[in-house]
Amino acid sequence: MFRMDMHVHTEFSPDAFLSLKTIVKVCKAKGINCLAVTDHDTIKGARQLQKMASSLRVIIGEEIESTDGEIIGLFLKAEISPHLSPEATISEIRKQGGIVYIPHPFASTRKSIFRKARLAELTGEIDILEVFNSRSLCRASNRRALEFALSNNLLCGAGSDAHSRLELGNAYVELKKFETKDDFLKNLKKAKIWGQRTSLLIRVIMNRMVRKGLRRFSGV
Repeated sequence: MFRMDMHVHTEFSPDAFLSLKTIVKVCKAKGINCLAVTDHDTIKGARQLQKMASSLRVIIGEEIESTDGEIIGLFLKAEISPHLSPEATISEIRKQGGIVYIPHPFASTRKSIFRKARLAELTGEIDILEVFNSRSLCRASNRRALEFALSNNLLCGAGSDAHSRLELGNAYVELKKFETKDDFLKNLKKAKIWGQRTSLLIRVIMNRMVRKGLRRFSGV
């Protein structure tokens, strides 16, 4: 079985602390053997980790800033430019044979989320909806995401949205091992979701460190 954290940031994201070596160590300690690296608007970290981490199944992803909200592309081969419309972003993901994954859809404290009406317009183009995000401050946001996914027949995903070693593996899906994108989608239908919410204190500390330019020296 894979224990897959579907939403992880590395030091290649401007607001994250996780070095690639740290990811390998923490995943081994926590029993995470598969993860999607979803840095903000880049796949450089994902590519490097995929080459160096023989003990991990690494899916190349990107959390892309569209004009209406963030969209994650999975199984990507090339970076996708930010600030396109959601439709154009999704089209670029599809051109690569990728999967469309919407993160933290109802996290009201975030700036880069879709309005519910806009999300409903895109439902037919979405493969997976994140129904458990460890960084969601409000429990209701994850519950609303699950309700939306089930009512719209969308596959359910979960991820820690980790930006530090203290968060990695806080949420994951447990599913049968897969080789291809199609196998992944098939197996995700019967996956089990596990998760715990990240402490607000951790997020506050990290945000302060990023603002002070201490990201490279944190060790968190």
